[in-house]
This record gives sequence, C-alpha cells and structure tokens, in this order.
Amino acid sequence: MSAQTDTQDLVSLLTDFEMGELDSHETLELFGGLISTGLINELQGYYQRTARDLVETGFLSNEGDVL
Repeated sequence: MSAQTDTQDLVSLLTDFEMGELDSHETLELFGGLISTGLINELQGYYQRTARDLVETGFLSNEGDVL
C-alpha cells in the first residue's frame, strides 16, 4: 500500500470518527496510524491530546502500535 493510499485511508477514518461511526478498535487504529505517519502533528490540539491520552493510558505505543 502506498503512502498516498495510507493517507487517504486515514482521512476516511478521520471523517468517520468525526461522524461518530467508528468502534473502539477502529478509533485506536485511526490514532495509531496518525501517530505512526506523523500526521497527528498536523491536526488540531484535540486530536493530539487524544492521541497522547491513548498512549499514556496504554492503548497505543509511542510509535502508534495498538497494544
């Protein structure tokens, strides 16, 4: 899968997240992908804080892996 496809998948997941359509696992996959690609740093503070909270509570690794 190309980086462009990965980004498109993350954008699609992000849209679904904002519409409340993701389950818990899909949400973790989304934030893990945002962390691992570095795209999290391009988003608003809400997403960065949520990602940090998911890492600090042990749901995601610092690299974005779902634990």
